[in-house]
Amino acid sequence: MTRAQPPLTQPFRIADVELRNRVLLAPLAGIGNWFVRLQAHRYGAGLAVSEMVSSFAIAHRNRRTLEEMLRIHPDEGPVSIQLFGGDPDVMREAAAVAASAGPQLLDLNFGCPVKKVLKTGAGAALLDEPERALAVARAAAEGSGLPVTVKLRSGLRSGERSGVDLAKRLVAEAGVAAITLHPRAAAQHHSGRPDYALVRELVEALDGQVPVIVSGGLRSPDRARRAYEESGADAVMIARGSLGNPWIFAALTGEDVADPDPEQVVAELRWVIDRAAEHWGPERASRNLRKFYPWYVSRLGYEGAQADRFQRAESLDEVLELLDGRPVSAPV
Repeated sequence: MTRAQPPLTQPFRIADVELRNRVLLAPLAGIGNWFVRLQAHRYGAGLAVSEMVSSFAIAHRNRRTLEEMLRIHPDEGPVSIQLFGGDPDVMREAAAVAASAGPQLLDLNFGCPVKKVLKTGAGAALLDEPERALAVARAAAEGSGLPVTVKLRSGLRSGERSGVDLAKRLVAEAGVAAITLHPRAAAQHHSGRPDYALVRELVEALDGQVPVIVSGGLRSPDRARRAYEESGADAVMIARGSLGNPWIFAALTGEDVADPDPEQVVAELRWVIDRAAEHWGPERASRNLRKFYPWYVSRLGYEGAQADRFQRAESLDEVLELLDGRPVSAPV
């Protein structure tokens, strides 16, 4: 019997953590720092997950990892820190350090398809080593004392379903508090249509023991709603659809939001620039924000050489001058 799904706006719980709705920010590698998470919360996200953080870097007390990647802003809502790594002992130590930063949840990455991560035996490589994956999950819970969740893929290679099988064991044998399933094989990266029927199969198999969250292919509010319905999941986790588009959270959490006008886009980009300067300092921010600019300037109608001016800017002041020197309704 198919269970009735609550609206995305309804609160739910992961273990003892109450979330105000069922629309979550995914871990975004190299992007999901505190101000990106804070931005998602500002627009309505019920939970925001950090970019994936190396358990080895934490255990070796890498300064930038500890001071920047584990930083949680006091104005953020519920936060989960995502760790990756394939050594249970290292994970236990890293989880304890990560927990001291103050997150409400700890997430484990068992789905990253990037070769340099796979070569270390982490990420999606753990789908082929279920016993080690279970040991890593248990170690994270032991070290952190927090509810542990796991984000994984449907399999390492196309056609495989090892992720679904591992997810069931993680709940039954390692006591994880929630599963996020991206129903594409790791080998597919972000190509091909996600198989949301696999998520529904997992939902039915777990039968409410823990929440199941669907991720993958949720680039617009309509696609997120369809995936939610097709999968029967308890929540949706927005990844690429949120890049330069915090308005997607407002649209999915009940706000009557039209596409932002140019003034709103400029105001949001200014907010990002200010927070980035606070986080990295102006010099590093001017470099690191180059990956952010295209998401916003494309909404302002910039393209080609006009858009490239933002990428070539050598300082934040230069970027602000570019924004100040044009009518926000029509690029010049």
